[in-house]
This record gives sequence, C-alpha cells and structure tokens, in this order.
Amino acid sequence: MGEATERSGRSGATEGAGRPRVVVGVDGSAVSQEALGWALAAAGRRGAVLEVVSTYPIDIWWADAYLTDRTWVETVRVDAEARTRALVEEALRGSVTGGTVPVKVVVVPGAPAEHLVRLSAGADLLVVGSRGRGAVRSTLLGSVALHCSTRASCPVVVVHPQEPAGHARVVVGLDGSAASRAALAHAATMAAELGAEVEGVAAWRLPTYWSDVSVMLLDSATEIRDAAERRAQEMVTAVLGPEPRVPVSIVAVEGPAGDALVQRAAGAALLVVGSRSRSRLPGVLLGSIALHCVVHAPCPVMVVHPGAPADAPHPEAELADAGS
Repeated sequence: MGEATERSGRSGATEGAGRPRVVVGVDGSAVSQEALGWALAAAGRRGAVLEVVSTYPIDIWWADAYLTDRTWVETVRVDAEARTRALVEEALRGSVTGGTVPVKVVVVPGAPAEHLVRLSAGADLLVVGSRGRGAVRSTLLGSVALHCSTRASCPVVVVHPQEPAGHARVVVGLDGSAASRAALAHAATMAAELGAEVEGVAAWRLPTYWSDVSVMLLDSATEIRDAAERRAQEMVTAVLGPEPRVPVSIVAVEGPAGDALVQRAAGAALLVVGSRSRSRLPGVLLGSIALHCVVHAPCPVMVVHPGAPADAPHPEAELADAGS
C-alpha cells in the first residue's frame, strides 16, 4: 500500500480539510517539476490543498528473488517519498504564495495514470506534465498525460515546457458546441483567477465545391468570417452574460480549428479546449481538435468535459433568455 502524508506550507497554514483540491503528478522529470510549480500557484490562488502524487514501480519485483525480502520494496517506497518531498520543498522555496498552501504527499505503487485518474474524483484540477521520464523522445505527448486527459473526472491541465507568457491571455475555441461552451465558462474562471483576458478564437474556412455554378453562389470570405464572429459573440453572451466579469475579445482565424488555436496560443497563459465525448477510444474521446491542441500547443492546455460545474450559463444570460 502507498502512503499519504499531509503538511502545511512554510507559513504554518492549517490542514486542508474542507478546501478545494488540486492534484499534480510528479516523477522527477523537468516537465513534471514545471507542472508542480503550475499546480502550486493554482492551489495558492484558489485556497486549495495541493496533493502531490508520485508512484514507484512494483512489477520488477514479482519475478525477482528480492520479492522474498519485502524490505526492498519498502526501500523503494521510502526513496520515492524522499525524492518527492525534496521536489515539493524546492517548489515551495521558489513560490511566492506556496507557503500558505497545505500540501499532501501521496506515494503509491503501480502505474501513475490510474492513481491520478482515481484521485481526480472531486478535485478542482488535475495537473500533469506533457511528458514524463518514461516518454519516448520522439513522442510529443506522454501516455500519462493522454490517459489523464481522456479519463479524469475533473478539468486536466497539461503543462508543456514554455517561454514566459507575454500579455495575460486565456485562449479558447468558440464553435457553439456543448464542449466549447464548457471550455468558455472555464476560460472565464481561469482568466479571473489569473488577472487575464479571454481571447475567443472563431476558426472559419471557405467551403470547397466542385462545380463552377455553385462557386458563383457562395458567400464571400468576408461574409463567412463575419458570420463566424457573430456566432462567437452570441455564444459569449449566452454563456457569460452581456457583461462578462473579464474582458473578452474575439478573433476570427481562417483555417483548421486546431491549427488556429495552437497559433493563437503562442505567448498565452493558458489554452482551454473542450472534450466532445466519452468514447473508449482516446482520440475520439478528446476529439481531433482537442487532441491536436494538447499535443502541439506552446502553452499549458486545460481539457474540460461538458457538464463541469463552471458550464452553467451566466445568471444574466438566463434572465435575458427568460425575458425573450
């Protein structure tokens, strides 16, 4: 069995009973350390408990003579906990608000993805690095990040190695779907938390027709772009109300939605995408656009499932609908 121990940040914060939870997985890799720093800052802003999860392998012991001496397994567990605590202490020293964050260290045997998904139940956020120590160098997204993005019960933030963000922006795609509505609601929440603005991206493309006659009947590029912007603005009003609590701008970008979002995410603090389904196939569960963004975005990516708490319409939007 694993061990879960709790401690407070350096300023002597109380234990975290009743607080929101932010869960982060660490394995000692550089990107997992960045994920730890991101999660620590998020927990500080939310007044949440930070649960730092690390695992140690047990499969190597089953076919080994050392299995008869269980002290070897305990040695591995103790070493994993010591390394995890050292990472936490380093992150706390480098954090402005980390001293006020209650920290729980969870060290468990087995595959990290399964434990992280289990601990995501009831959590505010699950944070993982894009690739861990076990990721093949030619693989752009690690198996743990992919598994968590497709299976977790709460929003998942996949942290990529990145340059410092420029102007504080939270980028989100607007296409009118339920997944997009959920993403927009969470983007507004994150923008308020980060002191940032929301940039809604409305991707559009010229339709392709085979006959010359049909081409003559097509709307112009300007008309298609304007229609995309209008639909995006209507969606913002429906989800966030006529006067959102954070600044919201809309950018219409020609091209595939995934490419447009990755392009606009350059220099952003966060990119928020919605998942479209809960199929057993990972690519289908995320949807091709969300998967493209999780793999290729140059900034942290939050994956949101429709139906999350922040997906509720803004009260002012509901009043407007009732009066129409």
